[in-house]
Amino acid sequence: MTLRFHPIPTATARAYQAGGPDAYGMPPERRISDGGGNPCRHCLRMIPEGAGMLVLAHRPFGALQPYAETGPIFLCAEACAAGGGAEMPEILASSDYILRGYGADERIVYGTGGVVATALIPARAAELLAREDVAFVHVRSARNNCYQLRCGRD
Repeated sequence: MTLRFHPIPTATARAYQAGGPDAYGMPPERRISDGGGNPCRHCLRMIPEGAGMLVLAHRPFGALQPYAETGPIFLCAEACAAGGGAEMPEILASSDYILRGYGADERIVYGTGGVVATALIPARAAELLAREDVAFVHVRSARNNCYQLRCGRD
């Protein structure tokens, strides 16, 4: 199994960048990055100081259901190339994150969640993805629970 870090889908990013509604039906807010840790969930890089960015509500699930959390994310305001792959992305710059496994039904697999040191993310995500009941893993902020990205297998 090869662990992969996945950004939000390009079609979703482009819809938001074109002013399409967020998970709450609102247009994304347009701001200027202060360079102080604004991670784009599509290119998986930090949005540079002075660059345009979007702030919006995002629900990284296919359907509404009790476990389909919605929360704030940042995106580059202009079209950016999708990030991701086997290497840990730039946006994972904090000391630790919450990792949580989800089943194919997009519901939390209980007992999989926990705060993990950043350097240990690949090993813990691979451990979770080795389980038959875990279809994907979310990486979320350990401070604010904000969605960062999804880990999956290739």
